Amino acid sequence: MDKLNYADAIKQILRPHLEYAQQDKTVETEVIFDDERGRYLLLNLGWEEEQRIYGCPIHVEIKGESIWIERDFTETGIGNELIALSIPKERIVLAYRSPFVRQLTQQGTIGPDQPLQIV
Repeated sequence: MDKLNYADAIKQILRPHLEYAQQDKTVETEVIFDDERGRYLLLNLGWEEEQRIYGCPIHVEIKGESIWIERDFTETGIGNELIALSIPKERIVLAYRSPFVRQLTQQGTIGPDQPLQIV
């Protein structure tokens, strides 16, 4: 899958998560698609009595030729869903994991000044 289709794949994955989250009527759930900057988020907003609810269960970015999963509070895993859509493992970075732990996965690892490495 070429880079131009990464955004479509991410949106395809986020839409069902949005629909599922919207079943909870006490919390507003928004999806943010920023195609210009390659950022895709799911946000939860609302109030439970006097307690403010604000959270970002899913945050994914396209950086260069890779998809960076910054936050993933899903059961199946955004990375697994991307792989199911034929995104190569080596193009998926689990950014919510430390660089050391990323080296132990079969997915892409990228540091601040290093090229993509397949491990």
